[in-house]
Amino acid sequence: MAGKSLYETLGVTASATQEEIKKAYRRLARKYHPDINKEAGAEDKFKEINAAYEILSDEKKRSQYDQFGDSMFGNQSFHDFAQGQGGDFDLNDILNQIFGQGGGFGGRRQGGGFGGFSSGFNFGGPDLDIHARLTIPFNVAVMGGTQSVNVQGDSLNVKIPAGIKNGEVLRVKGRGKEMQGHRGDLHLEILVAESPEYVREGDDLTKETEIDLKTAIFGGKVPIKTLEKEITLKVPEGTKCGQKFRVKGMGVTNRKSNIKGDLFIRIKVAIPKASELDADLAKTLEEKL
Repeated sequence: MAGKSLYETLGVTASATQEEIKKAYRRLARKYHPDINKEAGAEDKFKEINAAYEILSDEKKRSQYDQFGDSMFGNQSFHDFAQGQGGDFDLNDILNQIFGQGGGFGGRRQGGGFGGFSSGFNFGGPDLDIHARLTIPFNVAVMGGTQSVNVQGDSLNVKIPAGIKNGEVLRVKGRGKEMQGHRGDLHLEILVAESPEYVREGDDLTKETEIDLKTAIFGGKVPIKTLEKEITLKVPEGTKCGQKFRVKGMGVTNRKSNIKGDLFIRIKVAIPKASELDADLAKTLEEKL
């Protein structure tokens, strides 16, 4: 059985009565209250004391904790679990993570990055799900693909659907924690890396392409590499810097409608220096323009 650090937090034994728990809480709360104790770390200690008391003073929550101990915190001590939430961890958030909405406290469920999975608890039993973040390349988010991830020491290939957006969560069934023959799921919050070439707006993509001055003035055909294939863009004469051309159906696939957005090519005109031009041409341009 895992340790029971909540009792240690309040300085009482696991057999302490409710009255003993209350007395210990009041004594420690006075000692570490931020208005009284200005030492570094006192405020975080005060928060831990409050969270411990909120759980142990409630018969139902205490019963669950007595049964599962610190396995509710991913087999960490309560102190380590609380610090893992960040310096400004919120009591409601922590209680909601541990006991779910049924705990009677509002809050949000926080995801953890790889190497820091969040653990929760529901009254129906331990929450065996794992929550983590996964950063994927921009092109994989647009085109789809497979990403290899490590979860609790196991390597796992996760299929990334084309068109996934930053912040979406993928659920991988049966890849959570296991206990007594039951296994939870893996919930991956997807973070999409920025692209040096493309900007995504909804289902549309924008890519900047540079053309020379001759093509801008007289027009021409410009080869352009896209995420899917190389295409040829017909540039009309008199094309201006910043002008955009739309290529239909070469954007991002909408996961709901399965309809693809468009690709917009924004033109950047390369202006040569006068010193780089033929002397006669430079003189003529200077006279005529």
